[in-house]
Amino acid sequence: MSSAAPAASAAPANPRSRVITASLIGTTIEFYDFYVYATAAVLVFPILFFPAGNDTVNLLLSFSIFGAAMVARPVGAVIFGHFGDKFGRKATLVGSLLTMGVATFLIGFLPTYGQVGIVAPILLLILRLAQGFALGGEWSGAALVATENAPKGKRAWYGTFPQLGAPIGFIIANTVFLVIYFLLPHPDGPAQRSEEFLAWGWRVPFLFSAVMVIVGLYVRLKLVESATFAKAEKTGAIRKFPLGEVVRRHWKQLILGTFIMLATYVLFYLMTSFTLAYGTKATTDGAAAAAQAAGTPFDAATYVPGLGFGYTDFVIMQIVGVIFFGVFTLLSGPVADSIGRRRLLLWITGLIGVFGLLFNVFLLPQLDPKFSGALVQAFLILGFMLMGATFGPMGALLPELFPTNVRYTGSAISYNVSSILGAALAPIVATALWAAAGGSPWLVGIYLSGSAVLTFIALWLSKETKDVEYETNIGHADLGIR
Repeated sequence: MSSAAPAASAAPANPRSRVITASLIGTTIEFYDFYVYATAAVLVFPILFFPAGNDTVNLLLSFSIFGAAMVARPVGAVIFGHFGDKFGRKATLVGSLLTMGVATFLIGFLPTYGQVGIVAPILLLILRLAQGFALGGEWSGAALVATENAPKGKRAWYGTFPQLGAPIGFIIANTVFLVIYFLLPHPDGPAQRSEEFLAWGWRVPFLFSAVMVIVGLYVRLKLVESATFAKAEKTGAIRKFPLGEVVRRHWKQLILGTFIMLATYVLFYLMTSFTLAYGTKATTDGAAAAAQAAGTPFDAATYVPGLGFGYTDFVIMQIVGVIFFGVFTLLSGPVADSIGRRRLLLWITGLIGVFGLLFNVFLLPQLDPKFSGALVQAFLILGFMLMGATFGPMGALLPELFPTNVRYTGSAISYNVSSILGAALAPIVATALWAAAGGSPWLVGIYLSGSAVLTFIALWLSKETKDVEYETNIGHADLGIR
């Protein structure tokens, strides 16, 4: 009996299956919502939620609302981080998931510009801000559930579980869109937007999110607090005002964490939003032919061309790339546990910088369409491989920068302030650079390389965190600049 008691007491409060599911389900829904919105921001919102006009201007307006959510994310990070560090991770995670799910679901019921005028984009903006507010607390909570319940020496591997939600959410979201596309009639071919899709089909993916949220809530309600947070409570390390504590004592980590995440965010949004817009926009010849067939004027001098792929074809190519995203996300965890987060990310960030210089090699249209398609597919695979390798270790690295009593707040602020610098600006900057270069993507690649330089500097100035002990790192931790 006496030998069995210690073993029972040493059993984890949250079994591994519960930790994996609880951390994975929320981020899967988060990224599902992101991809659904990002796809609609390219295909639907410029047409249905803004007055008829210049296509590029409407796309920029659509991306502006898309990016507005990133401004709300730091606010959510502060609010959810406060409650997560003061009262525990479980209730905070449930609140963030519920807020996000309701906002996404309601987007599926919004009236269009043709129905209510300027009210339509205003309502879209409000719900997008609500999404961003909820997302501000979602990722950090999921990362903490994974890493604070991880066995010794496996924290980076466990930290890849919430990161895996990104490729899984992408595949689910785009599969839902593809199914809708194929089920609806397509008088102009299966790669075109049909009237039925614009009338109601685009709403289905937003409404479907309710099913995923219900599953996520069920799993998260079964969680119990980690031993790490319980110890912080027991020792009196919990702060009344975590934000003040993290700003006063850990401002260096906040800055470093923000820029460590920057290149990851820029790469992520370029590989998803920008490539979809660039890949599916008609070439100059294709746009001229379509205008001639429709009997409308066409000005080649002001037109910003793309690659001219059909939507379904390009999304399938993206899904192939995202499979590599998922594989390399999982592989990055054991590597980061073995050689360290900082060392791995320095190498990957350097490769991201080189990758940005190769945009024109892969993304310019070729005389042979098959060769053009092969180059774009190679680009997507390579980019998503790098994405997985840089994104996977972030689930462990950012929380490790901060002690338990401000870990939620600190990691959430770093992650979400970086979303403004990287995620909110990336689609807008990329679209503007694409237009400035006359349809060439080379300036967009330079933009990615520049962000990689900033991330490399932040990593170089930071310390390795793989040997940080959560059990003793409850209060202030000296993990600043070397």
